[in-house]
Amino acid sequence: MPTIDVLDSTMYYEETGSGTPLVFLHGNPTSSHLWRRVLPRIGRPGRCLAPDLIGMGRSGRPDTPYRFADHARYLDAWFDELGLDDVVLIGQDWGGALAFDWAARHPGRTRGVAFMETIIRPLAWEEFPAAARSRFEAFRTPGVGESLVLDQNVFMGSFGQTVLTGLSEEDLEVYGAPYPTRESRRPLLQWPRSLPLDGEPADVVGRIRAYDDWLAGSGDVPKLLLTFDSSPTLMVGEELIAWCAANIAGLEIEHCGPAGHLAPEDQPESIATAVTEWADRHRLRSADAPRIRADATEAG
Repeated sequence: MPTIDVLDSTMYYEETGSGTPLVFLHGNPTSSHLWRRVLPRIGRPGRCLAPDLIGMGRSGRPDTPYRFADHARYLDAWFDELGLDDVVLIGQDWGGALAFDWAARHPGRTRGVAFMETIIRPLAWEEFPAAARSRFEAFRTPGVGESLVLDQNVFMGSFGQTVLTGLSEEDLEVYGAPYPTRESRRPLLQWPRSLPLDGEPADVVGRIRAYDDWLAGSGDVPKLLLTFDSSPTLMVGEELIAWCAANIAGLEIEHCGPAGHLAPEDQPESIATAVTEWADRHRLRSADAPRIRADATEAG
């Protein structure tokens, strides 16, 4: 599978098929491996691409803070290097947030957005899943987070709990392989510290408010929210689903059954079916699909 030069580093990505680009974005602490059972079920037409975010999976590890803006900058360069336009974005966890951010800044290149278990709007701590709240409070505490994530590798040791059906030892090994050292785990710590909770960090909150404005005002771009049930690790519950229905233009909502936060591990077939049927309803994978407005203004 290909690796491409991006800025001062490299990014690895999986790719299958041809036609309209469907870009699948993962979150923390996973990689393109998250989509391994989804992509083969998408079918044709469609050029399915799933990159490893910078500092994660098999992508390079440049000397960068790995803040949200850093990931977005490298991802922008990846899109540009591959010349991707009229893109359908599919994201989970931080991959969904990066998809929203890219779409808001590149409206003329975005054909549709599907998302699940992601960061949709700024949150208060009391809205964060109770099962994970104390752990994430510790990750965000200076000194404590470094000890837990960088030294003790607690994040990788516990993330399998976010899969309702569990993970095999082989899959755990694949997910853990990129993070053998203290230095390699820096992205894993920065992600929980980037969560927009009680107004902090302000730079991430600002970007999320910007993409929330785009989500509310882009009714011409089809959007799909995939929802799940039966796990205490889910980020998107009834209140947030209702918020999406009231505040996101052009939105459809599809329930995909029981799953944990890493929903593609639990429900790959349901996710692939929902995305494929939604894309085909809106002719998102077809050459004769309605084109993006020619006068759409690029924000980045």
